[in-house]
Amino acid sequence: MADVLTVTTRGSIVHLLLNRPEKRNALNDELVAAFDAFFRAVPTGTRAIVVSGEGGHFSSGLDLSQHVMRQPLEVMAHSRNWHRVMAQIASSPVPVVAAMSGAVMGGGLEFAAACHVRVAEETVRFQMPEGMRGIFVGGGGSVRISKLIGPDRLTEMMLTGRTYSGAEGERLGLAHHLVPEGQALDKAFELAERIAKNSPTINGFIIQAIAQIGSMPPEAGLYAESLTAALSQTGPDAEEGLRAFLEKRPPVFR
Repeated sequence: MADVLTVTTRGSIVHLLLNRPEKRNALNDELVAAFDAFFRAVPTGTRAIVVSGEGGHFSSGLDLSQHVMRQPLEVMAHSRNWHRVMAQIASSPVPVVAAMSGAVMGGGLEFAAACHVRVAEETVRFQMPEGMRGIFVGGGGSVRISKLIGPDRLTEMMLTGRTYSGAEGERLGLAHHLVPEGQALDKAFELAERIAKNSPTINGFIIQAIAQIGSMPPEAGLYAESLTAALSQTGPDAEEGLRAFLEKRPPVFR
């Protein structure tokens, strides 16, 4: 894992560094396998995860050198494996914060869309260039990126190869936070430290319940909301949070 994905720890925050700078951190099979291994066994005590790319780029997308001669069923299997790994990231009860710089393209943007909080530098280049490569998205972008910016805008991005800046991406929903060049990682850690102070249980509920409720009919979603509220408000974290509020002190969640 260390060759393509460097894992370091800062207190309760784990930093994942994509380490293929010579390829602008293009996502090859080894890197996806490293994501899989990490998210299947997130270290105990981790409260937040920060992801960034070495060498000034988040990720330029799928490593196309591995895909020139694949057959249809091989491509299908590869895509479905990506879906499985990206779903692990998207449903991780430990929040994932993406610090985006440079190229955030194709599969790199699909990966970013699976993260829960996204910070973009002003100089970021968001692009979905698959149409120009003669291929279709395969890492979940037709679902996740469409939910962020809408199917119509994703269609236009893929047809034209249009590039959006960090500021444009933040306005559209590809990023939640916009910072000057060189400041994404600091901002990501600032946000991760804030997230890490929350109740880990509630962080998990926020990530997983909202994602499920969003795909439910309204009445079913409201019922699921009530169930989640009942589970959250009857546990020790709720007691600590409310007591801390009344005592005018920061809560301390276990």
